[in-house]
Amino acid sequence: MSVVSYVNSSARVKAVSDICCTSANAVNVVNSLSFNPVLFVPDRNLGSYVAEHTNKDIRLWKGYCYVHEQITADKLNYLKEKNPNAEIIVHPECTASVRHMADFTGSTSQMSYYVKHSQKKEFIVGTEDNFIYRLKSDNPDKLFYPVNTLCEGMNTITLEKVKFALEKMEYKVHVQEEIREKAEIALDKMLSVL
Repeated sequence: MSVVSYVNSSARVKAVSDICCTSANAVNVVNSLSFNPVLFVPDRNLGSYVAEHTNKDIRLWKGYCYVHEQITADKLNYLKEKNPNAEIIVHPECTASVRHMADFTGSTSQMSYYVKHSQKKEFIVGTEDNFIYRLKSDNPDKLFYPVNTLCEGMNTITLEKVKFALEKMEYKVHVQEEIREKAEIALDKMLSVL
């Protein structure tokens, strides 16, 4: 069995993984593995997306991203009724029912690329609402409709706090050497697939 962990997992999880992945490269990473089955952790929705796009025997961990889990088919239907010309784009960490409604499913970088090169002018965006700021900056001539979901963790990080931390250089993350070494192996394997 191969263990694939999402890159946002802790160092301890990476240390017991065979390889890591991002939402953008998850399918390629899993396809690169020679062993079946594949235990995909921690996100069951990203794992089910990978299962839909590979021939691997994927075993899903029961974890999920609460931000993407809050995006529902009902919410998308409501926004589509209000904005019938809008395409629906969603992150692969959304549930299967939401992904199957979408015109496009991809990571934030993939969604950004898709929108930039699309002839469409309106988009319902199925991921964390702050991503719309980037989309608007890159595509000022297009309209974006949020699904009203925010990540509390991401929103605790501000430019002011980052500036303060960089100026002070006194905050350090300490990871046990044994965990760091094993986690680095999983990360390096992922980077070799890219």
